[in-house]
Amino acid sequence: MCGIAGILEFKRDARANPKALREMCDVIRHRGPDDDGFYTDGAAGIGMRRLSIVDVAGGHQPISNEDGTLWIVFNGEIYNHLALREQLIARGHRYSTHSDTETIVHLFEEYGADCVQHLRGMFAFAIWNRNTRTLFIARDRLGIKPLYYQLTPERLLFGSEIKAVLAHGGVHTEFNRAALPEYLAFGYLSGDESFYAGIRKLLPGHTMTVSLEGKAEIRQYWDLDVARPHESRVESYYIERYRELLEGAVESHLMSDVPLGVFLSGGVDSSAVAALMTKIRREPVETFSVGYTEQSYSELPFARTVSEHIRSRHHEVLVSEEDFFGALPHLIWHEDEPLVWPSSVSLYFVARLARERVTVVLTGEGADETLAGYTRYAFTLKNANLDRAYRGVVPGGLRRLVREQVATSSLLGATLRRKLEHTFLAKDGNSWASFYFDNFFSAFGAAEQSGLLTDEFAREAAPGSAYKNVLAYWDRSSGEMLQRLLYTDIKTYLVELLMKQDNMSMAASIESRVPFLDHVLVEFASRIPREVQIQGLAGKQILKKAVEDLLPHSILYRPKLGFPTPWSGWLAGPRLETIRGMLLEPRSLNRGFFRREAIEKLFDEHRAKHRDNYDRIWRLLNLELWHRVCLEGESHDEVGGPVLKMASAR
Repeated sequence: MCGIAGILEFKRDARANPKALREMCDVIRHRGPDDDGFYTDGAAGIGMRRLSIVDVAGGHQPISNEDGTLWIVFNGEIYNHLALREQLIARGHRYSTHSDTETIVHLFEEYGADCVQHLRGMFAFAIWNRNTRTLFIARDRLGIKPLYYQLTPERLLFGSEIKAVLAHGGVHTEFNRAALPEYLAFGYLSGDESFYAGIRKLLPGHTMTVSLEGKAEIRQYWDLDVARPHESRVESYYIERYRELLEGAVESHLMSDVPLGVFLSGGVDSSAVAALMTKIRREPVETFSVGYTEQSYSELPFARTVSEHIRSRHHEVLVSEEDFFGALPHLIWHEDEPLVWPSSVSLYFVARLARERVTVVLTGEGADETLAGYTRYAFTLKNANLDRAYRGVVPGGLRRLVREQVATSSLLGATLRRKLEHTFLAKDGNSWASFYFDNFFSAFGAAEQSGLLTDEFAREAAPGSAYKNVLAYWDRSSGEMLQRLLYTDIKTYLVELLMKQDNMSMAASIESRVPFLDHVLVEFASRIPREVQIQGLAGKQILKKAVEDLLPHSILYRPKLGFPTPWSGWLAGPRLETIRGMLLEPRSLNRGFFRREAIEKLFDEHRAKHRDNYDRIWRLLNLELWHRVCLEGESHDEVGGPVLKMASAR
């Protein structure tokens, strides 16, 4: 695991600045505290920070091929590198290290841009070709490793984190205002744009080749084909085959020359990984869990049950309200963007705990999005069936009246209103954006944004921009509804989860690995029929049955809780008023995004328990903190003042 960065200058006789390159790498030192390395060749410069995992002594980067015509910096792990190494040696390639990084260089010699087709792992890398004077950049199929870039007429800059690009002196920082509607809806951007104007993401499953003339060719080399017809097999086939592939993925992910552990939540996914790791290694593993001082929000008892069952060496950390708010600005700086979910904070604390004993952790990320684990999938299938019947017998005018009553009636409490808002009674079945995305993702749907945004900003925002990117993936998908839902979430929601996983673990200088996202396993999962995946409202049936011999029934079949946080409970106290005050400061309102009266209404509704607005308040708070920390450079220790430093209201 590393952090990488680079420069390619386009102006005639321009040379990459070694000092600027070093500064770009220094700002992501947390990604690689063990080592650094740099290579410059006229207009090109590549650099890295290294967290030593494989070939600790000999894997220093950048690494070249035999004659020094290709140079690489690499972030990630290639789990099939030993098999590839044997093949490449047989074809005459000579190795000077034992690292997986060097295997990529020789693959590029052999196959050029198609080298990515042979890789099984997580990766973001850049190869400078001295012969062709081109830079080749690639990102893994599912987006486990990040890669950001800025392409201007003067130069290309790239890095593992946005802050690496920003560290180059020639970059002007400015908020990407066009991104605000999508952020308000989803909390993240699912296309290739970032929160910074002009800084983009190389999308998962894509490569980019850039010439000295500034021409960039971006190519997609992989996509998940959910339209392929399902194989007609008995359930036992899918259970046995999935277990075989998952066990193989976990075993491959144990490749390391340093200690490993597992993030253990007590849910099915991480528990399955921990149990398989124990089975493969035949010895106790290190497991790490996080909870809150508010016990009702903690899943630690479930994690302890699993730990006792597999006899792991278990470690726990508790996060208090003060811990949470004290870390928030610092973690926004690490993520370079507003935090989408409060659970990012707890992830950082468990990563910091793990770093005391191991350098690598395996996690359960990705199972829900590939095996229909979220209740929203089964719920949406049933909701869509009911909606079709409802629209068939109830006139449109009456349906609109029912929607209005669910939204505004004073006879409904916040809890009942929230439940009804998810059903076909409150959602417009003619609008997929409303029916699915607003239902499960959007804090502020299109209608709510029209009342929140100032007239000036509303005129600036493009119609439908909040849903443009996610609907593009939905429209691109095909097949049954479940497969289309999974495809869209894998391309959008999951990519954001992986970014959170990467940034929060790397903030603690620890590598996280996601065996559920081995691309061969994901491709197999996409062909499992719906009737085998889902029973009632519960998904992941294949996984649960595949590991029944490894885990207690009480863990496998308990209700899914996600990762609850006490955020909503904290808003029941005086902190609600301090956050309200911060968002209504002239400094905040003068940004010109939001109507004062709309923010006041938001807090009044929440205080009166007329509506649960905790997710909306979280979104607005994070956006404001991001502006102060990342755009305005306010100290992590000072930003937010009493909002983040007040004593606990408990």
